[in-house]
Amino acid sequence: MFKERIVENSNCMQNDSRKVGIVGLGKVGITAAYALLLRQTVDELVLISRSADRVEGEKLDLEHGLSFLEPTKITTSTDYSALKDVDVVVITAGAAQKPGESRLDLANQNKQIIDELGPKLAPYVQNSVVVVVSNPVDVLTQRLASILGLPPGRVLGSGTMLDTARFRFHLSEMLRVNPRSIHAYILGEHGDSSFPVLSSAAVGGQTLDHFPDYSSDQALQAFSQTRDAAAKIIQAKGATFYAIGVVVSQLVQTILYDRKSVLPVSVPIENYLGQSGLSISVPCIIGRNGAEQILTISMSEPERNQFRLSCEIIKNAA
Repeated sequence: MFKERIVENSNCMQNDSRKVGIVGLGKVGITAAYALLLRQTVDELVLISRSADRVEGEKLDLEHGLSFLEPTKITTSTDYSALKDVDVVVITAGAAQKPGESRLDLANQNKQIIDELGPKLAPYVQNSVVVVVSNPVDVLTQRLASILGLPPGRVLGSGTMLDTARFRFHLSEMLRVNPRSIHAYILGEHGDSSFPVLSSAAVGGQTLDHFPDYSSDQALQAFSQTRDAAAKIIQAKGATFYAIGVVVSQLVQTILYDRKSVLPVSVPIENYLGQSGLSISVPCIIGRNGAEQILTISMSEPERNQFRLSCEIIKNAA
């Protein structure tokens, strides 16, 4: 099913270190911080915001629950130098998607933010894994990776992890199987041109088209629900932040604990199915050095065409 391409990488962190920084304390940033605390994943959390009052308020609110959790040091700053020696840096700074907007509509504004942020971060993250969450995540991941110049795999985006989680959830309702037992990916852009890789999706080693309760129409309906989920949530409550907060905490935990899990994240690609010079979501083995291996998943020809289309859309937005 998979062909592997190994990304060479030297170990960038101390194996027993669990220090995480979050840059940007909007709804997504602070929810990710809260999820990390609840999972008792980190020893020290560094919160960076332009507003000293805001970041101090968030710190106090989080600290007041620590008596029920594992001891965690919370450090706050408006200065990026506080990120020195942080193992994983999560970037959530930027404008958020509004009702009626696509993620790509945020490109111009958030590219400027990354262009300003990158050089300020660079001196302090040379030994860190950097995770981009801000949208459009594929465009910004590629841009920040170019600015920071870190070894391959050390800058990655949350990509289609959330899309994949949503898709597996909707499939699980259809198939009546725990979503953790469904191996199906949404790949490509974290946006409107994402697509499901149904040709290699499986449950218990059995492809979906051999599963008793499966139909292609139902699978496409599950994907439609997945694709439209963010817009529906934003229209109803103004923003999405709970699920992506959990996704960030899962990704960070996977890195810190060197779990070698396969996750669909946005990474810079070179000659991946003939495509180069952009970041896009593909399955990767995630460990202590970030995206340690990029896996080439088997796709049907229509799926390869969708992948090429997604690449072109990302390139045009870059």
